Order: sequence, then C-alpha cells, then structure tokens
Amino acid sequence: MATSATVLARPIPRRSAAPLDRSLILGIVIALAAILAASRVTGIDLGYFLHPVGGLIVIGGTLGVMLITTPRRALLHAAQRIAGLLTAQNLDRSALIDEIAQHSRTARRGGMLAVESQLRGIANNQLRRAFELAVDLGNPTELRSLLETELHLTERQAEADAKILEVAGGFAPTLGIIGTVIGLIDVLRHFSSLSAAGSSAGYGIGTAFVSTIYGLALANLFLLPLAHRIRARAAENFETSEIILEGVLAIASNDHPSLVRMRLEAFLRRAPAPASDEHDHS
Repeated sequence: MATSATVLARPIPRRSAAPLDRSLILGIVIALAAILAASRVTGIDLGYFLHPVGGLIVIGGTLGVMLITTPRRALLHAAQRIAGLLTAQNLDRSALIDEIAQHSRTARRGGMLAVESQLRGIANNQLRRAFELAVDLGNPTELRSLLETELHLTERQAEADAKILEVAGGFAPTLGIIGTVIGLIDVLRHFSSLSAAGSSAGYGIGTAFVSTIYGLALANLFLLPLAHRIRARAAENFETSEIILEGVLAIASNDHPSLVRMRLEAFLRRAPAPASDEHDHS
C-alpha cells in the first residue's frame, strides 16, 4: 500500500495534446464548399469574388468597429477563447464521477486530509482546485458560496466573449453595404467619361456586389456561428463544473459515497425512453 509520501511524490499527470475539433472545421468547410459549388453551377468564375477593395472595406471596417466597441483586454480574451474552440473537449463525465466517488470513499475513511494527500494525482485542474479549497476552508457553506461565485463569473465571461462576436456580426453586413455604395459611386464616376467607362465601371460594379457578399459571409459563416459555439461550449463546461461542485460539496459534508454517486449520476444525459404503445389490443 502506497504511503502518503509516495502519493505526494507522484507527478501531476500531463494532458496529451488536445485534438482538433473536427466538427467545427468540417462545418466551416461544408458551408464554404456549398456556396462555392453553387456559384460554379451558375457559371460564375470564382475569381469574380476576389475583390481586394471589398475585402478591405468589410474586414478592416469590422476590425475597426470591434476596437471601438470593445476594450483591448476583452478582445484578447475573446481571441483566446476562439482559438480554444479549435480544440475538442472529450471529457468523460462518467469517468469524472467515478473519480469523485473514489475520493468520496477515501474521505469517508480518513477525512479531507486523506484526500489532500492525493491532490497531486488529480489531472483535472478544476477538480483539484475545488478539493484544495475544500481542505483550506473546511466550511461547506463558505465553499459553496465561493465555488458558485467562480462558476457564475466563468459563465458571464463566456457570454461577454460571445457578445463581442455578435456585435461584430451585426456590423459586418452594414459595412458590406457601405462597400456596395462606394462601388456604385465609382461606377457613376466613370460613366461621366463614356470612353473610360468600360472596364473601370465593371470593376466598380463587382466591388459593389462582392462587398455585400463579404459582409454577409463574414457575419453568417464565422462571427455569429462562433458566438453560438462559445455559448454551447460554456453550457457544456457549466454542467461539468456543476458535477465537480456538487461532488466536492457532498464530500466536504461527509455524505455517504453511494449518495454522492447517485446525486452526480443525475447530471448524465441518458437516451430518451421509448414511447409506450398507447393502443390497447382488444
């Protein structure tokens, strides 16, 4: 049987590199491919959509608006969260519940000090921190207040990051319309000289319509979907955090391990029960 010193000497397990979130990448690829394929079916050359002026107006304008509406620190935080969306989260909640139940049995036999000797072996950072707070505070009421505060602050930060993208998604189509107006002005300017109106006017018309497409695509293919993705990821993390919160609080209150497991398993999603046959056979 391992001694406490042996347990403390164990290194904290290192997480392997998180895999890419294939569903997110696949969704972006499918959306872009569908639009480009539809354009090819209509016979439109894809080079027609390459207009640097329209891209400059929409992308540059959207970045400028984001800098105006959002503090720099909040923008950096939102950028970090977007980068985090590229990695998939494959946390096994059943395994997490098993781990908490195991610590519950340890605490039942030797108290929270017995759990403290195993902290370095806990790979989940959030679970390890919750146990550290439980050992330090020793008061379940204060522990619940602190953990719930951190949980709600984390949820608010995710909502703030999603709101930044939503605001940018609301401005991008409008900036595309500005590019459309600029393109039309350029067309009318060249019509004043009919001899030079040919290719220049055509380029202006292209800028006008492509700018609108850029604005709509930036908003509806990237900014708004990423905002929804942030909320979905935050909801998933919130449920996991609730499992950790309820489990650690139950252990700190010295609840029976069987009750701890039953309470936590209520958070697991189960397949809906099959509909019963309402028709009685005569």
